[in-house]
Amino acid sequence: MAAVFGLLGKSLSHSFSKDYFEKKFSELHLNDHVYKNFEIDSIEHFKALRANETNLKGLNVTIPYKKQIIPYLDNLSVEAREIGAVNCIQFKNDKLTGHNTDHYGFRQSIKPFLEPQHERALVLGTGGSSKAVAYALKNIGVEVYFVTSSEKKGNNYFFYSELNQIILNAFKLIVNTTPLGMCNGLPGAPQIPFEFLSSQHLCYDLIYNPAETLFLEKSKKQGASTMNGLSMLQQQAEKSWEIWNS
Repeated sequence: MAAVFGLLGKSLSHSFSKDYFEKKFSELHLNDHVYKNFEIDSIEHFKALRANETNLKGLNVTIPYKKQIIPYLDNLSVEAREIGAVNCIQFKNDKLTGHNTDHYGFRQSIKPFLEPQHERALVLGTGGSSKAVAYALKNIGVEVYFVTSSEKKGNNYFFYSELNQIILNAFKLIVNTTPLGMCNGLPGAPQIPFEFLSSQHLCYDLIYNPAETLFLEKSKKQGASTMNGLSMLQQQAEKSWEIWNS
């Protein structure tokens, strides 16, 4: 029976994960391994999915289920518990353990590009991915503030409407963790005052499909350095593979 791995989410046409792991299995001559996309309309369908797929060995988890999946798991890694989000599930000895490899992937991808002026970061969005990004940045000494369109959950939060030249001058690293601009997803870009960006800024978008979102396009026009999330995807995928084989 084939060992089954996969990606759990709601709409997965944008994802490169399946292609990435299928190529990996082929290169490693793992003909008895398959990687599937599991699209479910509600996290409540996860139990049925698990019952139907009797040889699941590992899952990646994407929006909108990185937080919602937690009650269905038996254990959480230290990082996943602290972050409060899971993007990798290990199936072992009939137990499901939730891990977070997003923080690792993000840290590995951005660290070579950080410069002294990137000591403070604005993280756009407050979902599961934002928590992993904040965890990674704090662990490498970067001060983090979140930008929200809903409610402030602490002193380190701004509303989008509060962003101005003074704030953007003080925060030279900006990370988009929202799905705005994703292929086949929500159009547009986060509403920040792009005119106050400069060549001192590094703007990072977790989205990798399309390769250049409107957020990155507008940032680049102001002279900012830009990065998409493809390297993060690759790094977190390799960490997931390591966990599944541990």
